Amino acid sequence: MPNSNNSKNNNLPANINNYTAITIPIDPKRYPKPFSRDIFLFATHIAGTTHVDLIDEALEGIGVSSEVSFFREANNIHDKYAIVVKNKNGQKLGYIPKFDNIVFARLLDAGKLLVGKVKSIEKLGSWNKIKIDLYLRD
Repeated sequence: MPNSNNSKNNNLPANINNYTAITIPIDPKRYPKPFSRDIFLFATHIAGTTHVDLIDEALEGIGVSSEVSFFREANNIHDKYAIVVKNKNGQKLGYIPKFDNIVFARLLDAGKLLVGKVKSIEKLGSWNKIKIDLYLRD
């Protein structure tokens, strides 16, 4: 009879029908799901870039087609549906505009993965106008 006592300890392999089963952690960002795809949802811009400290530093290495990430900021006193936009290094770039964010906030709250892709960056005085497309990664 196979030894099932080892299955209680995550550090040890479990013997199943005389075979040894091991668990290998897989990073979903490195190995996407088979047949995963990005479903276009919406085109918008990143709001609040003039209020971000060190925005020029955060924009280094960002260009057209760069991917940005979204994170909920549910405790934001100005907007209960606030969604922060960050670069690949986790630096804040700004927010999804308040008038656009309620549906996307609900998707993020439900555990859906949303990603953004930069469409254009334009420097207008002190304002960095960054247009992005939002996608549901499914």
